[in-house]
Amino acid sequence: MLNPASQEPTSRMIFLLGFLWILVGLSVSSAQTKVFRAGASISNITPPLGEGIVGNYGTPPPATHIHDQLNVRSLALDDGETRLVFVLCDNVSINREVFDEAKRMVNEATGLPVDKMLMAATHTHSGISAGGKGKRRRGWHTDEPLDGYQAFLAQRIADGVRIALNNLEPAKIGWGVGSVPQHVFNRRWKMKPGTPTINPFGKSDVAVMNPGVGNPNLLEPAGPTDPGVSFISVQSVAGKPIALLANYSLHYVGGLPDDAISADYFGMFADRIQELLKADRQDPPFVGILSNGTSGDVNNINFRGKPEKLPHYEKMRIVANDVAAEVMRVHKTIKYQEWVPLKGAQSELTLAVRRPNAEESQWAQAVLDRPDSAPVNHKLEKTYAQRTLQMAEWPENITVILQAFRIGELGVATIPFETFTQTGLEIKAKSPFKPAFTIELANGGYGYLPTPEQHELGGYETWLSTNKVEKEASRKIVAELLRLFEKLK
Repeated sequence: MLNPASQEPTSRMIFLLGFLWILVGLSVSSAQTKVFRAGASISNITPPLGEGIVGNYGTPPPATHIHDQLNVRSLALDDGETRLVFVLCDNVSINREVFDEAKRMVNEATGLPVDKMLMAATHTHSGISAGGKGKRRRGWHTDEPLDGYQAFLAQRIADGVRIALNNLEPAKIGWGVGSVPQHVFNRRWKMKPGTPTINPFGKSDVAVMNPGVGNPNLLEPAGPTDPGVSFISVQSVAGKPIALLANYSLHYVGGLPDDAISADYFGMFADRIQELLKADRQDPPFVGILSNGTSGDVNNINFRGKPEKLPHYEKMRIVANDVAAEVMRVHKTIKYQEWVPLKGAQSELTLAVRRPNAEESQWAQAVLDRPDSAPVNHKLEKTYAQRTLQMAEWPENITVILQAFRIGELGVATIPFETFTQTGLEIKAKSPFKPAFTIELANGGYGYLPTPEQHELGGYETWLSTNKVEKEASRKIVAELLRLFEKLK
């Protein structure tokens, strides 16, 4: 006869094994019930004719023609626990107050937390200002109500996000990275010794922006470029394209009449990728999106090449088609996943503002007091004298929003500046998520963000008022974004 005591461990083991099988079954069942969803939308933000087109120096010319519509393009992702929204707007730069109002409206209507929404401008130079009118556009007026176009923009952004959430459906997701090196050139150049490089402040710079194609005094580019084109693709479970969000570090293209409104190559990419994916006339519509990477010192002009003479809009189309073709090449190789985890983290970073000192203010006032007939040291002397005094309106410190997102093993960072490419490359290299990319001009727009090393070289992007924050800002931003990425691991 068996000793009852010897049966006790066996009974306990059977019970434990049974309990473990129940847990495994529950876990498998839970995994099987996880549903990944995606939705997208397009919301029109084209302004009326007659408004001033910003993006260049001087008085903004009134728009007399619309070549193509400006839009808000939204992508919503949902892993069953977390929802993330990515929004790109066809505008040169959008004030934080506009995005904050749009987020408030979305949160009020849907409950989506504001820190789970990424909103950015593409940086087309062919739209009207979303930064306020007149002197207000350069000064510090966050306590003033939104103007007419800003209020319209906030409403249309909020509408677009809500429609994207309405369109959520079971989906699968994939991503990839291609390379389009032929359209990115650093626009800041070091010049040969002895080359005049006077700036509006009466001093000499080492680096010169846009020195001219074929300039015999070119020495070497002042910084790198990033040829990478990263993208996220979402499809329905049946394989129907829902949306594709790409990222490329090219400032903008241009090459159109000064009085025409256009989404630039960002809009043309969206149209072309829809065509290549055979996603036209769908219900709901497919949404192609191109975000701007870190391109504050990059454009598509080959300064060591020959001058180009192309019809209006042709260069935009060439760039857009090449970027779309590379995305499609890589797109054919990606493996879609039926579910991935989504996470987002946000923080607010305080940065010191570069306000003019007494000497700079005196210089600016003296320049503005000169008669217009007096000789000038630089054609933009009075422009920057005025902007220097406007910087005195700014507070000593500002607080900016930084975000990091995790989509499976993909990382996305955001920066509210026109960011130099070196900063974007550093984030890609140091991010714990691979691949990773950065969307600039996100959740606000505060001018250029040179690295400390580039500040030493001078040049347009480093001039006071073009750059508004402390010279160490890029280092602080990278450190904070990497901290946010670590939180998401």
